[in-house]
Parts: sequence; C-alpha cells; structure tokens
Amino acid sequence: MARKVAVVAAGHSKFGKRYDATMRELCAEAYKPIYDAGVTQDKIDATVLSYAASQFTGQGAGSALMADYLGLQNKPHLRVESACTTGTASLRAAWGMVAAGLYDVMLVLGVEQMNRVSSAVATEYMSMAGDMRWEYPYGISFPAFYALMASRYMHKYDMPHEVLSRISVKSHHYGAQNPKAHLPREVTLEEANNAVPICRPLNLYDCSLITDGAAGVIIAAEKRVKEFTDQPMWIKGIGAGASAMMIQDRESLTSIPGAKRAAKAAYDMAGVGPKDLDMVQVHDCFSIAELIAYEDLGLAEPGKGRELIENKEVYHDGRIPVNCDGGLKSKGHPLGATGLSMTYEILKQMRGEAENQSRQIDDVKIGLAHNVGQSGQFVNVFIFERGW
Repeated sequence: MARKVAVVAAGHSKFGKRYDATMRELCAEAYKPIYDAGVTQDKIDATVLSYAASQFTGQGAGSALMADYLGLQNKPHLRVESACTTGTASLRAAWGMVAAGLYDVMLVLGVEQMNRVSSAVATEYMSMAGDMRWEYPYGISFPAFYALMASRYMHKYDMPHEVLSRISVKSHHYGAQNPKAHLPREVTLEEANNAVPICRPLNLYDCSLITDGAAGVIIAAEKRVKEFTDQPMWIKGIGAGASAMMIQDRESLTSIPGAKRAAKAAYDMAGVGPKDLDMVQVHDCFSIAELIAYEDLGLAEPGKGRELIENKEVYHDGRIPVNCDGGLKSKGHPLGATGLSMTYEILKQMRGEAENQSRQIDDVKIGLAHNVGQSGQFVNVFIFERGW
C-alpha cells in the first residue's frame, strides 16, 4: 500500500528577466528558504530536477549541476522533462518514489532560464514542441494554437474578446501584489482589450511571459513529516492526462480532453469534487487557457466559464479563487518551475502567508493545481489537503 506523502517546505526565486543570476544561482535562491526552514542537505535522500528545455542555456546534465551547487552531489538525482508540465511531472515522479518507500525525503526543484536567447529564438524553440512535420514548418507557434482555440470558443459561445481581457486584468491585479512576480503591475480593462495583437484574437495581455526563475518543494513520507513541520500539505489526489499531438485530430477546440481526464482521476483519488475546492491554480499560458480550465475542471458548465470572471467569483474573496498569485500571465512562466510555483502558492495560502491580505484566501483546506504542457498533450492535476 502506498505511503502518505506531504509537502513540508517550499521555496521560490524572484521571477523575471534574471540577467543577474545563472541557472545554478536561481536554484540556490529557491532552495534557501527551504534550508532556512531546517531541511538541510543531510536530511534529503534524493532530488529531482524539473528542467524542461536545455536549449535556452545550453546546459546539459542539469540535475548534476544543481546537486553539485547545492551541496547535494552525493545524493541520487535525476532530471524530468514534460514540456510545460515538467514541474508537476517531477513532483509526480518524486511522489511515486516516496510513496513506494524508495526514499523518505526528496527535494523537487524546477528551473528555467529562458531569457538567455531573444524572444524570437525562444518562441522558435517552444514551437519545436509542435509536430515537426505538419505544424512547425508552416509557422504554427503556441500563440497560434491557442488563438485557434480562442477563435473557436468565441464563435461557438458568441463571446467577445473583452471576457478574456477581464481574466488578464485579474491576473495583473494579483501579480501586482506578489513580490515574486515577473510583471507586477495592474492593467486596466481598456489596456488589456486594446493591446497590440500577437496572434488574433490574442493580444499582448492574453499571453504569458518568457521568464527566468526557480521554485522547489520538499516532500516527505508520513513518518518523517513531524521532523520538519506541524503544517504539512498532504498530496491527496494525482491525475495525468494526454491529448492528441496535433489539435486538428481533436474533436473539439473548446476543451482540452487530457485535462478533463486528469481532473477526474485526481478527484477520484482524493475523494473530492469541484465544489470541495477552496482555491485553484490553473495553467493560464494564455487567457483562453484559463477560461477553458474553468470548464475542464468542472468549475463551470461548457460555455459558462465567462460568468466566473464577469461575476468576480474567481477573485480571492469569490466562490472559487483562481490564480491569486498572478498566474503565468503576470507572475511568469519559467517552464520547469511553473508547476512547482503553483504548489508553493497553495502551501503559502493554506498557511495564511500571502504577502498581501488583499490576495490572501480565507481558510484554504483543499487546493488544486492544474498544469498543462504544449496545447494539452501533457496534463497533470494535483489535489492538496491541509494537514492541521
């Protein structure tokens, strides 16, 4: 029988264009709060590095580099890669090893340094995650994939672009209150709705950021949890899903099928449903992705997700708070760190430690992290429960 596993500590670097730090230094910045919380190197059995794309820095063998720099060079280590879901894929791999009894305490650390190349080159590298025979050669980038989804959704449900802009306004409202955020500034609805086009109908404020940063968590088997904290966050449900590689092969462009399957598996494992959630972190790589996530996770019926943002139900004091750290849109999206940043935020909210009370969610007992890779080819959903 699998052992119970909890998140017992977490750390987070500043996200942004981090020309002031190397990849290894970003890892150290994320590990320092964990070390300061008492999880020193001698207490860690093994590590997993979440590192999605070595093209950005040219650094191979990232897990060895990270382990060496953090003083963990004698501990077993490995790297996991799963596009934008690399963070939660790494956490899932580590959870499996701890749950199985292979290790008791593991560090899962995610990092990406994407601004060592130009925005054009970064976009090209990410486009290579599309089909290299039938998509990439024809200039299809990820803004284009999500623009296709947005166009179809807006047509099917007769929805104006302004609804997407309201999501961007919310993201920046909370990002402005998060000292870790890449772009911590408010935007008005007019700014968000009339920004320069990127790939119609998506504009500048519909798209997430090319970001440098790191985030990490410590997970521990139940028998070791009390050594580190009296405020553990238990991993209650894990679901993974997949979708067809080419979106032309999907039945619908207004939903991500892998996300729906991952959510169902996580809900079933945790024994909860959408109505039990106190907060949600969704993969808002584009504003349309957040709207679709509302529906894929069962927070709203198909075509009704707009009501959550229009009625401010997804704000910190609403019915189901979503991305009250700024999300990928304002906080940033360093590929390998994103899923672990979501986990860090849920732990922080459960402990009542949000930096600003105007983004602190009241009494979080159950939180969900929804992490999507590419345009839905990879999806992981985690459900966490407060342990005190």
